Amino acid sequence: MTTRRQALSLLAASAMLPLAPRIAFPAAAFSQVANSGFYRFMLGDLEITAISDGTMPLPLAKIYQDEAEDKLQQELDANFLGTKPHVSINAFLINDGKRLVLVDAGTGTLFGPVAGKLISHLANAGYQPPQIDAIVLTHIHADHSGGLTVDGIPQYPNADIHVAESEYDFWINRSARPKQLQELEADFTRLKASLDPYIKADRIRLFKENTPPLPGFDSIPRPGHTPGHSSIVISSKGQKLVIWGDIVHGDYIQFDDPDVYVTFDVDGHEAVKTRAIALEEAAEQKYLVAGAHIPFPGIGHVVRDETMYGFIPLNYAE
Repeated sequence: MTTRRQALSLLAASAMLPLAPRIAFPAAAFSQVANSGFYRFMLGDLEITAISDGTMPLPLAKIYQDEAEDKLQQELDANFLGTKPHVSINAFLINDGKRLVLVDAGTGTLFGPVAGKLISHLANAGYQPPQIDAIVLTHIHADHSGGLTVDGIPQYPNADIHVAESEYDFWINRSARPKQLQELEADFTRLKASLDPYIKADRIRLFKENTPPLPGFDSIPRPGHTPGHSSIVISSKGQKLVIWGDIVHGDYIQFDDPDVYVTFDVDGHEAVKTRAIALEEAAEQKYLVAGAHIPFPGIGHVVRDETMYGFIPLNYAE
């Protein structure tokens, strides 16, 4: 039995508890582990891995053309994107059980540290550059070919590079009009440097319009963004994925208003015509699309909606 004296002692002790020293626990430190940068799913018998090269904050309201900047910014704000939305740079790896084929190769060091993450994310996905058998370029812009070569060293020593003949003629053989040659001189120089080690090693493979870049892959000419811009098609067990390249930039403005083009388009008006065809076809045929600049992983379906078109991301599955 607790005596009166013991009860008073317990009360006194409890009264002193707020004055007792407390054990301090450190706050949780921010993690230094980066995002893994890949997303994998099966398309029939094909393993598809979307790989992020990073994201770039861009003033999209200024980059989009054929619409008032303030109106464009209002639409971006309505979708919580702000004045410099982060635009994804996506590449796609296809494993058919015999080959590893990479579609587009990221930026390398050309765009600084915000991008150029494709090879590290490739490693996170379980693969190394020497394992890549072939690389198909949707086009030769720096954010698609810059990662082929860094400081003069080819990053994919065992890969053949497949690119549309018309695209190669424009950027490497310089078949452009004189005015374009002058306007795009910096691009011509750095894009030639990205492909040069593969040219010297005789690893460039050119394909014509509407012909397979390599067995098991098809191509669709989608000119405008660049003259030989191509979408790459893969299929398995009745499932189809069209890797778009740069049909759209972002997942709002150009779906709602396909007539908006971007300053990066070599021929903006032709790009508008091409986008109209690509969007209508994707919505009609209901196949999966993969966009280089749709928020990572950039894969989903195109649907018609009350404005024009909408993009429905692929449902996440482990």
